[in-house]
Amino acid sequence: MLETALIAFSTMVATVGPLESAILFATLTPRMVPRERRIVAAKAILIATVILVFFAVLGEPILRQLGVSLAALKAAGGLILMLIALDMIFARRGGAFSMSFFEAQEANGMQSLSVVPLATPIIAGPGAMGGAIVVSADAHGDPVLLLVIVGVVVATMLLTLALLLVAVQLSNILGATAVKVVTRVFGVILAALATQFAFNGIAESGIFSGLPPA
Repeated sequence: MLETALIAFSTMVATVGPLESAILFATLTPRMVPRERRIVAAKAILIATVILVFFAVLGEPILRQLGVSLAALKAAGGLILMLIALDMIFARRGGAFSMSFFEAQEANGMQSLSVVPLATPIIAGPGAMGGAIVVSADAHGDPVLLLVIVGVVVATMLLTLALLLVAVQLSNILGATAVKVVTRVFGVILAALATQFAFNGIAESGIFSGLPPA
């Protein structure tokens, strides 16, 4: 149970990126007063939590109904998370924490940023959704482990909310260099987890079980 919680927490923190989300939140809300920031942050976290809990609880069963095996899910999830990890490690522009042109245009024209781009794709982006599905797949339908994973998702969202509430101060204190260092550290951790997910998926698929030993 502890191992599941630690893996889930590392994966969710790396894919959600609470620190990066807070910095982006600060850059998107320069003209808002503190009360407005609190309202927007709370709404964004609530929506993102619903999205990620949905994918953690129902993502794997839905894919199974579509004929996607657990092994394939783990292998594909590992590959997706590895791409995100590489973006984090090499500080590439774009990737998991970026907005498309149309999302940026919509954000600039909205009174509230809660849904787009904060809730998704910044907080609950494709990487975080995929991470939630992959870690919940390791629960193998065990309700206790699934409950632990949901608890980890909620804890990650609470951590993100706390950072959003102090986003402006955090941005001024840390600066761009410190954020990049933290991002790269979590990128390395995520790369290791992604590799393990892919290894587990390949091993469980049995595709090499019939091959003769080298």
